[in-house]
Amino acid sequence: MDGGLLEPSLYAIKAIAILDNDGNRLLAKYYDESFPTTKEQKAFEKNLFNKTHRANAEIIMFEGLTCVYKSNVDLFFYVVGSSQENELILASVLNAFYDSISQILRKNVEKRTLLDNMDAVFLAADELCDGGIILEADSNAVVQKVAIKNDDIPLGEQTMAQITSKYGQQVSAATDRVLQSAKDQIKWSLLK
Repeated sequence: MDGGLLEPSLYAIKAIAILDNDGNRLLAKYYDESFPTTKEQKAFEKNLFNKTHRANAEIIMFEGLTCVYKSNVDLFFYVVGSSQENELILASVLNAFYDSISQILRKNVEKRTLLDNMDAVFLAADELCDGGIILEADSNAVVQKVAIKNDDIPLGEQTMAQITSKYGQQVSAATDRVLQSAKDQIKWSLLK
């Protein structure tokens, strides 16, 4: 029997990251102590970005780790595993992560939109992987778990369009009454 075989482990993912086109961190989740401090994490991310931002490959062995990555417009998505990790598993996690983000952002995968929806992006990363263990590899399932319904949002935090679509004519009539009342108050204050 070969003594070089490693014990199988559920802890497949060492890190998930999204960097902008300057190599700055937008999201980074590390699941082990390979890079214990933020300074070491950012240095690793900067070096990884410098190594990958001009390359056309999808996989790289970097600092003893297997890194799969994908870029789109001004974002770089990374999934990092150990050097012995199966690249196909890492690639399936990367594709599920990217596809779920794409669906959440309605195919508008760029920095500005990502920053506007960062809460859902963090939830997607958490639904995908927890503590380095892959929880889900189906982007549709991730999006379904992350989906925020209007019914779950408190009334004070909903936009007027969300309220109007939910309550329809009731809101329209109430809005008309409020506007008429405001006009009447302005008219009477000018006549005094």
